Amino acid sequence: MKNEKEYQPASGYLMLLFALVLIIGPVLGIIFMKMIWLIVFLIIGVFFLPGFVIINPNESRVLILFGAYKGTIRKNGFFWVNPFIVKKNISLRARNLDSDPIKVNDKIGNPIMIGVVLVWRVRDTFKASFDVDDYVHFVDIQSEAAVRKLAGHYPYDNFEVEAAELTLRGGGEEVNQMLENEIAERLAIAGIEVIEARINYIAYAQEIAGAMLKRQQAAAIVAARTKIVEGAVGMVEMALDSLSKKQIIDLDEERKATMVSNLMVVLTSDKDVAPVINTGSIY
Repeated sequence: MKNEKEYQPASGYLMLLFALVLIIGPVLGIIFMKMIWLIVFLIIGVFFLPGFVIINPNESRVLILFGAYKGTIRKNGFFWVNPFIVKKNISLRARNLDSDPIKVNDKIGNPIMIGVVLVWRVRDTFKASFDVDDYVHFVDIQSEAAVRKLAGHYPYDNFEVEAAELTLRGGGEEVNQMLENEIAERLAIAGIEVIEARINYIAYAQEIAGAMLKRQQAAAIVAARTKIVEGAVGMVEMALDSLSKKQIIDLDEERKATMVSNLMVVLTSDKDVAPVINTGSIY
């Protein structure tokens, strides 16, 4: 497999001066001196014109002569090359790919929508020109394939797979790094350098989004209730210990159970509790 090689073109300014001499001199000779044979030099001068090429910053020209790769011009400026050479423009600027979210299946089969942002540029102009048919389209297709492969290796969240240490939603930079490595490996054949790749959109697909939202809400409620109960138990324990140490009231087991029950209702209820005042005996 070949790689890019740099081509050293001739100065465009010197060749432009030479071409002007070949064109202007014969024209003047033919007009004023009737030297018709000077038309040969005029034709040669015109033949030189297609060889001029201007290379702007962060651009390049891939040169092909009769099907043979001659090299790539990366230097900026005004140059001249063989007029028979075919010059193919390849931009070296960084490009963005902001893909539309696509529907894929995660590790456990849930349909999810995922989109990525990719920053890339051409590193090897030979591979970009000759190893793939259309390197821009190649980037689009291989990026989508890399996203599908990554999504199939990890769950969206750890609701179903609680032991999963890495998920698409919570993986953060680690998931983005794996995505970048996967895309870079796929695009290396086309001479493409991946500058950055990251997930910019991820959500459950529409058909299961409602059910998963309810599941997330239920999980949040259970977690909140667990914290409330843990706090309430601690407060009840502290109250009983404080009453016992200060000997404010002597409670038997039945009264302790009644007090614990009342305190737990007060502390864990999600509604305001209406107190009942007993003006007589506690029993």
